[in-house]
Amino acid sequence: MKTRIVECVPNFSEGRRPEVVQEIVDAVRSVPGVRLLDRTSDVDHNRSVLTFAGEPMAVKDAAFRVIARAAELIDMEKHQGEHPRIGATDVVPFVPVRGVTMSDCVDLARALGKEVADKLHIPVYLYEEAATSEDRRNLANIRRGEYEGLKKEISLPERHPDFGEPVMHPTAGATVIGARNYLVAYNINLNTPDVAIAKKIARRVRASSGGLMYVKALGIMLEDRNLAQVSMNLTNFEKTPMHVVFNLVKTEAERYGVSIVGSEIIGLVPMNALLDAAGYYLRLEDFSQEQVLEAKIFGE
Repeated sequence: MKTRIVECVPNFSEGRRPEVVQEIVDAVRSVPGVRLLDRTSDVDHNRSVLTFAGEPMAVKDAAFRVIARAAELIDMEKHQGEHPRIGATDVVPFVPVRGVTMSDCVDLARALGKEVADKLHIPVYLYEEAATSEDRRNLANIRRGEYEGLKKEISLPERHPDFGEPVMHPTAGATVIGARNYLVAYNINLNTPDVAIAKKIARRVRASSGGLMYVKALGIMLEDRNLAQVSMNLTNFEKTPMHVVFNLVKTEAERYGVSIVGSEIIGLVPMNALLDAAGYYLRLEDFSQEQVLEAKIFGE
């Protein structure tokens, strides 16, 4: 019988204090059967992303522990950063990897949400496949107004959480938990400090503004590099590949007289997402994953 594997990719509102991030990492490593796969922090976003995987119940336990630890270490009343957020642990998605269905991940998300609300007194919203209403599938709808806005509006009936009282935790804010497929966090940096250009490009690229399907995008400023960035989440890299996104951003940037300095992937990325880009730019004919050496050696 194959091992059942779930991936969890929690995002935390802390990217400037490595000692705090390390304590959250240690909370993951305290759970037997869970493997930490990646950790990424960004100073401008003031955000960190962890990726860990393992048996479903062990991953759920690790997720609860990191949410609890973040609540102790991060004060949202003092938090500032470029990335939208509503809580110390901002979002916690479960992703089915092997021997696990999306329905299983939905069950995990809802069980964790109730536990977080009951034991930590942090209000929890459910999103994507775990959402309880269509308007909450999209994370951006839940994050509307960010921490400061939700703090004022959480008492309104339409903004009540799915679990917990309609009151923000005094320091940890609120948390979003859900289930989804693989996501590629992909950013493109421009050779200009004009964030207005990045915002215009983001508006052209993102699905909600009539751009590319399965793309969410924001224009933000990287203060430490004095560059504007188009920050994106690609929610279905198979239907909207990375190279399609890159080419559209490049074309739009040229309209404003700027170019791309480089791009970056936050966290982990499925191998096929990169193979698609390689096949496109190298113009490989009849290329498949079966021709990748590591896939043949380590594949099942």
